[in-house]
Amino acid sequence: MSRVYNFSAGPAVLPEEVLREAADEMLDYKGSGMSVMEMSHRSKVYDTIIKEAEQDLRDLMKIPDNYKVLFLQGGASQQFAMIPMNLMKNKKAGYIVTGQWAKKAFQEAQIYGEAVKLASSEDKTFSYIPDCSDLDIPDDLDYVYICENNTIYGTKYKKLPNTKGHLLVADVSSCFLSEPVDVSRYGIIYGGVQKNVGPAGVVIVIIREDLISEDVLPGTPTMLRYKTHADADSLYNTPPCYGIYICGKVFKWLKQMGGLEEIQKRNIEKAQILYDFLDQSQMFKGTVEKKDRSLMNVPFVTGDKELDAKFVAEAEKAGFVNLKGHRTVGGMRASIYNAMPKEGVEKLVAFMRDFEEKNK
Repeated sequence: MSRVYNFSAGPAVLPEEVLREAADEMLDYKGSGMSVMEMSHRSKVYDTIIKEAEQDLRDLMKIPDNYKVLFLQGGASQQFAMIPMNLMKNKKAGYIVTGQWAKKAFQEAQIYGEAVKLASSEDKTFSYIPDCSDLDIPDDLDYVYICENNTIYGTKYKKLPNTKGHLLVADVSSCFLSEPVDVSRYGIIYGGVQKNVGPAGVVIVIIREDLISEDVLPGTPTMLRYKTHADADSLYNTPPCYGIYICGKVFKWLKQMGGLEEIQKRNIEKAQILYDFLDQSQMFKGTVEKKDRSLMNVPFVTGDKELDAKFVAEAEKAGFVNLKGHRTVGGMRASIYNAMPKEGVEKLVAFMRDFEEKNK
């Protein structure tokens, strides 16, 4: 069976070299006589794996020394609660709602305090990023929250909001490690890894040290306190060991490629191929305002549901899988994360061109 071109939004395509290496080490990791899947998280061998993964991530993102890197479980969705539980000292936070995940985080925060909707793009099905240069931000907000890249709707902040001195918290699940980032501009930057970094089951939280304290909302479980995990170097309980090991391999792969500057160049080039085609196509149309387009997730439609379904079915037969759009948008979506090779996008465009010819 040959490999397909997997355009899934997550769990998503991983670099083939990483998968081959993991396969080679499956039964015996570096002479240990066992798989990383079977290894104690307290062992010396595993300790090296997790520490190296953290160091490689720090190198890639140039993470300042006053930030902790935490490898946690519960996915990005668990952070929707963990963030207010740990940060809502004044019981008030601001949310910019640009898609389903930001909306869910906003709704979750309402359980713990007052969540203020600072801006939203829901009026046009989240097809743009609102102007965040001069928002009305109450002084007593604990933080301002954004979802930086919207997987479902294919939008991306090209410029971070002006938080007027307030702490910025960002969910970067679907643009994680796709471009260089200035970590010092965030209080917390976090993401589920199953889109661009590794297998499902790990969420990475990069948090400024002064935000980690005993002072959390009453009733916050031990496992949902950042301090619990920071004090134990992500080994308070058994972490998702194998997932972290794969993430570590992806970090090394990115370093070999030339780091985040290089991967950003490749991502721009790949996205351009697809967007250029969509912009001149008579049949397929992108759904996002040009200035806010994501490099990672590209939604598009024909305007005809039956034709959309036909396209998805024929694409799958031709080896282009997981192109069906999210149920809230319909149409199609190509997620072209770091590990999607340029030739995958080129071949998809050739297939789309051919489909358009045949179905005029």
